[in-house]
Amino acid sequence: MSREPEVNQELAAGHGLKPDEYQRILDLLGRTPSFTELGIFSAMWNEHCSYKSSKKWLRTLPTTGPQVICGPGENAGVVDIGDGQAVVFKMESHNHPSYIEPYQGAATGVGGILRDVFTMGARPIAAMNSLSFGAPDHPKTRSLVAGVVAGIGGYGNCFGVPTVGGEVRFHAAYNGNCLVNAFAAGLADADKIFYSAASGVGMPVVYLGAKTGRDGVGGATMASAEFSDDAEEKRPTVQVGDPFTEKRLLEACLELMASGAVISIQDMGAAGLTCSAVEMGDKGGLGVELDLDAVPCREDAMTAYEMMLSESQERMLMVLRPEKEDVARAIFDKWDLDFAVVGQTIAEDRFLIRHGGETKGDLPLKALSGTAPEYDRPWVETPAAAPLGDVPDCDPAADLLALMGTPNLCSRAWVWRQYDHMVMADTVVRPGSDAAVVRVHGTAKALAFTSDVTPRYCKTNPVEGGKQAVAEAYRNLSATGARPLATTDNLNFGNPERPAVMGQFVGCIQGIGAACSALGMPVVSGNVSLYNETNAQAILPTPTIGAVGLLESLEQMIPMAPGAGDTLVLIGETKGHLGQSAWAWELHGRDEGDAPPVDLDAERRAGDLIRSLKARDLITAAHDLSDGGLAIAAAEMAIASGTGVTLEQAPGLGPAAWFFGEDQGRYLVGCADPDAVVAAAKEAGLAARTVGAMGGDQIILGDTALPLATLAEAHCTGFARLMGEA
Repeated sequence: MSREPEVNQELAAGHGLKPDEYQRILDLLGRTPSFTELGIFSAMWNEHCSYKSSKKWLRTLPTTGPQVICGPGENAGVVDIGDGQAVVFKMESHNHPSYIEPYQGAATGVGGILRDVFTMGARPIAAMNSLSFGAPDHPKTRSLVAGVVAGIGGYGNCFGVPTVGGEVRFHAAYNGNCLVNAFAAGLADADKIFYSAASGVGMPVVYLGAKTGRDGVGGATMASAEFSDDAEEKRPTVQVGDPFTEKRLLEACLELMASGAVISIQDMGAAGLTCSAVEMGDKGGLGVELDLDAVPCREDAMTAYEMMLSESQERMLMVLRPEKEDVARAIFDKWDLDFAVVGQTIAEDRFLIRHGGETKGDLPLKALSGTAPEYDRPWVETPAAAPLGDVPDCDPAADLLALMGTPNLCSRAWVWRQYDHMVMADTVVRPGSDAAVVRVHGTAKALAFTSDVTPRYCKTNPVEGGKQAVAEAYRNLSATGARPLATTDNLNFGNPERPAVMGQFVGCIQGIGAACSALGMPVVSGNVSLYNETNAQAILPTPTIGAVGLLESLEQMIPMAPGAGDTLVLIGETKGHLGQSAWAWELHGRDEGDAPPVDLDAERRAGDLIRSLKARDLITAAHDLSDGGLAIAAAEMAIASGTGVTLEQAPGLGPAAWFFGEDQGRYLVGCADPDAVVAAAKEAGLAARTVGAMGGDQIILGDTALPLATLAEAHCTGFARLMGEA
């Protein structure tokens, strides 16, 4: 057996533990921890697992509602969709691993979020992703995009879940730290949800799935620190995924759950065996004893430290009903997966780890989870933004053509064509619309999914930016005809030890909380990813919002493409807000001005109105207005329908403000009776006006025009040009 290193302050610092945290461990134990124990503390007390900088603020978010079956704290959130069914969903980050090793980092991010869903007893039906990369001309951007997209597609396609939506953005702030946020949703019977709290003393603790290797050792600790120039040296901390094993694990777990053998079950995600065992024991008020000699390993001479901290993929930990052990083992043998009794639950508050005839760890279990450090970090408000100032000249048609071909606004078809979005044959609305729609198999119902955030708003005005991320998700669901149900969040920020970054986090949380409350979309699950910095350069604050909505029938669904001859009505107030707009940034390199304000009451009334207009058969199509404002929304509708569009120039506003302003709470709808739509909007207390019509083969903006074919070609080839494939 190799000799373990001496545990001291320096070694603790190398494990991401600050001097006061190491002293806290010494005081708690009354002795120096063993090397394995130090690794366990570093895993459980790092930012990724303990949420020590964010707990205070996460508690302020609304997490309950009549539709919520299970909120934050479990592997995924659970929401009632009627008829005894529930949707189970969550979003998580795999940012640092994806920067170091793009393919496997992204692939294992998908694998991890799928396990979070089926650990709850749900069969996955949809996946999405939210991706942020550096400047298009940065030397690493193309390779990161190619690797991440291939990893997402490679894992999801092989596993057999449709990847139905998401978003991609580019900004120099992500040059040294890309973001890969993975979302998954599944369906389960509302009365057959499985939880992670262990129960019963002397119950077998069972290891399920793939064998343990040395990949991913220290991954959670790595994800809780800034990057520097040594990022490439951290490649061994990235896990390696096997989607075919995960598919077998899914089927075996669902069969096992149906057998009645499971008391509790937990995915081995961040910090692997350590985190899963501690969380199960802590939630159940029990201790756990592990015998590592029984752990199935794929590499020789693995140490207790390595086994406890490995993040090898496709593994689960379960507390089993002992009388069902033979039934459970037979199921896993059938699926050619490992099944090993590796321990038992105990009454004492202890986490006892034995290996090779020695005790490698004997720790108070609750102290690893419940008494982890919790910080109220200093924070400062983000200063008020400078005004935008003079607005450059605008040629609406020329500017639209330029915008629609930029990396941030061009078609994402290059990305989603690499994903199987039709597997399982229930995808109704494919990627590229406001929200994806997936049929609830065997019923008339469907679920809508979207992912949204505008980081430039969040940097300038975190409170309004947080509100806007939720409000845009609400609009995307409403524009599809769905009733918004609930959200999951993925909060990506820089170093929380810097008051300015912590202030961004606090402001965004305040905005998200206000919007989720006002719009009836509680947060039921989520993830915090901090320390997204390289050499002290932080990412833009990126609090991604994943949202789910319900369509009681596909007849409620609203398409994005109007028909030729439809009149276009703009719903919502237009003041011409150009601060932080895509037009100002993408075409003129200007990021001055405040983020647009969000009127949450108006947002709710507008969403209700859109759904009621569809119910009354008054609209044929709808699209929300976001990046690029009215002109971009109309152009996307025109490309989707293959029909030209004419938009008039409104009096009182300049062409840039009218066509490209980003006022919030707005929808563009197609209809045959605009007077009835305008009247309904005014009855709801909302501004509305006729702004144009569909027809012809031109895009006409005021007194400027361009062929629809020219615009469509620029839009559809933009991503290929970015990747050097045009």
